Amino acid sequence: ISDALIPDFPVPFYRDALSQQGCDPFVQTQRSKLQHRRARINQQINKEMRMRAGAENLFRATSNHKVKETVALELSYVNSNLQLLKEELEELNSCMDVYQNDRYAELPSRPGRLLWRGKSGFEHYGEDGILFEKEIKEFMELRQAMRTPSRNEAGLELLMEYYNQLYFLDNRFFPPSKNLGVFFHWYDSLTGVPSHQRALAFEKGSVLFNIGALHTQIGARQDRASLPGVNRAIDAFQKAAGAFNYLKENFSNAPSLDMSASSLNMLVRLMIAQVQECVFEKVTLLQAQSDFLTQLQLAQEAARVEDVYSLVHQTMTQAHVKDYVPFSWTTMVHVKSEHFKALSHYFAAIALCDCPVASDAELPEHEKAFIQFHVTMPDGPSLRILLQDPEERRKLGKAHLKKAIMKHEEAMRIHSLCKILRKMDILQEVLSFAHKRSLSKYSEIDHEEDFFETGDAPDIHPKTHQKPEIKSPNFSQVKVTDLFHRLGPLSVFSAKNKWYPVRRVHLVRGENGFGFTLRGDSPVLIAGVIPGGCAAVTGLKEGDYIISVNGKDCRWSKHAEVVQLLKSTGAEGVEIGVITLQGSEGQKAVNKKAAVMSSGGGLLKNNKENSRKSLMNSKSASTLLVWNKKSKRSKNSTYSVPFTAVGDNEAMY
Repeated sequence: ISDALIPDFPVPFYRDALSQQGCDPFVQTQRSKLQHRRARINQQINKEMRMRAGAENLFRATSNHKVKETVALELSYVNSNLQLLKEELEELNSCMDVYQNDRYAELPSRPGRLLWRGKSGFEHYGEDGILFEKEIKEFMELRQAMRTPSRNEAGLELLMEYYNQLYFLDNRFFPPSKNLGVFFHWYDSLTGVPSHQRALAFEKGSVLFNIGALHTQIGARQDRASLPGVNRAIDAFQKAAGAFNYLKENFSNAPSLDMSASSLNMLVRLMIAQVQECVFEKVTLLQAQSDFLTQLQLAQEAARVEDVYSLVHQTMTQAHVKDYVPFSWTTMVHVKSEHFKALSHYFAAIALCDCPVASDAELPEHEKAFIQFHVTMPDGPSLRILLQDPEERRKLGKAHLKKAIMKHEEAMRIHSLCKILRKMDILQEVLSFAHKRSLSKYSEIDHEEDFFETGDAPDIHPKTHQKPEIKSPNFSQVKVTDLFHRLGPLSVFSAKNKWYPVRRVHLVRGENGFGFTLRGDSPVLIAGVIPGGCAAVTGLKEGDYIISVNGKDCRWSKHAEVVQLLKSTGAEGVEIGVITLQGSEGQKAVNKKAAVMSSGGGLLKNNKENSRKSLMNSKSASTLLVWNKKSKRSKNSTYSVPFTAVGDNEAMY
């Protein structure tokens, strides 16, 4: 029955040479048709709503009885049309030809230009977006592919990959203090109503919703007639619950109803109920024996499923969710609640009527289990007499069967109220089979000489041997590389940092070197500038980052690589490209990088400026890392660094 709530949709899968792994392009065609029909019906509903509002205003405003009769007749027609349109939309939303629980995106026009060519894009880094056309194309192809994920692990990896790329994108191009003019368009998963926001969080939240929805699809399509299939379904529904719960706790102010807190709370509970139902199916597969304790366990597991579905039904009938969730969903949950309550009483009757009386050795264990079985102990004889007297067991079993039959009939009655559920033949067969089985058992134990009135069986205490677990998404399982890593490390080259335009200075090595101290990796930081030195004359300052040496990009270069580039310069000098962070954020970035480097090898001491001056005044050539003419002519040239004055991660030039 669990397949009926979130149906299994047999979407054909194929992949051509241009398709990305995990993408099913055929799904997009079906979704486009579905969305077109949804949009048409929504337009008609809006038109009828406007007509009804106008007619109601006219009815209240006029005092002419003839006009009122005409308006009242027109209102009846409008209300009838509205009801038919809503039923058509509800049937469309429950369609099994496409993903019922999925959200799907519509790309904004020219998204690459909107996102990448603006002042808040690559110009923020002093770069031309044309140089990153390859990366932009790769990102847009990934976004296009994730709109139609295949219903398997490859589809999940595709969505995870895109979600992780959004993390890099957020840090690269979306400053926290500025809202870019980029709209992200999505459609509501159930109503098809379009919504959009300029926040990247909406894009991330929608992808996360899709991850949870895809887990439900994977769980619903498992073959739960086998133990491995049940375990896979349990795992999938638990991960779906984790995705929706993570979305509820970390995202807010969504413009669409399916991502509101109340709807997400309903979905989390629905997934937990699906897990509990799968646990019940797992117990039925594991328990091959039909002994007394096994039947009691099945009854309590069924009672637990009924308990969680009752909670889901209460959530679906709340004010903020009732008008949004399809009537077929609410009805299905209600049917399941009644059905599993009937099953719990049926298995209780089987335990009492079909299982043999316990032996003296088994009796204490049976008594202990039966004490915890009912919410309230049944009226009548003592527990020991009840368990050892076959007639008393038959009477109580008959009461449980009577209640089971009543609940089966209630489930069938509720099922008949929903037009969509009536079309599900397999659901009708399951309910009918369970009802006939209980009737047959009741006829079997009912005796003609029974003149006593069958009492009301007490409710069964819900209990499960495997509690559902909400598994939060593990984004680290899909490793991705920042598509725009050429811009440099995120610790410095991010949207939250601001810096002055790139400066390119020409340095010629003097007698005492270039006159600055370098520290760190990726990018290398100018830790200090010696007053009066070559670096100071050209305007280099402490805190500048070296991003290029003689035209070679050095954003990702290690300390030794930059040193080697500087060493290789001749008498003509070297051109260095540097950037300077500005404001408090820039200073924080410098301090953060300095703190990271200090943990690796230490910073200059507090009197580092005095140390630099003393080094400059020293006549010993070995106190500075220099490249003078004499050492250049020597075949065995060496460089020495005064490690007593400079940190392990620093070198002076």
